[in-house]
Amino acid sequence: MGISNVNNNKNNFYTTYLTGILIFIGISGCFSVLFGAWFAHAGVNLSNEVQSRLANALQYQFFHTLALFAVAVWLQTLMGKHNAAKVINLLYLSATFFVAGILFFSGVLYIKTFFDYTAIGKIVPFGGMSFALGWLCISWAGINRTAKNSSAVQDRL
Repeated sequence: MGISNVNNNKNNFYTTYLTGILIFIGISGCFSVLFGAWFAHAGVNLSNEVQSRLANALQYQFFHTLALFAVAVWLQTLMGKHNAAKVINLLYLSATFFVAGILFFSGVLYIKTFFDYTAIGKIVPFGGMSFALGWLCISWAGINRTAKNSSAVQDRL
């Protein structure tokens, strides 16, 4: 297997993965809007504790869906640039952490609330950690991007 085949396989993987991320963003964003509308009307009949938990889950889901969208846009701008491989890998890792965070934080809070399945609540901290790790990966990608840009500027001087 030649180097070009390896690069093609990697590009195909990235393209397929990015497509999956974009589909997830669409579904998560749609759910956030529809659930938010339901919550604004029917949620007033829920207890304060349940309202607080659901509002927290919805807020984190919506914010991180937007963050995931921003990561996807950044990835689109970097695709095909050979000198951006490390940043691309960090952004894919960030996207993976954001998806895991949405599922394990917001998703678990929804399940815990609507199905009264309290044992699943022990997973929520893993979702929160996933959100934090996603943000750290963005930071690390920014540091690597800045390091590459500053070394390129020094090379031109």
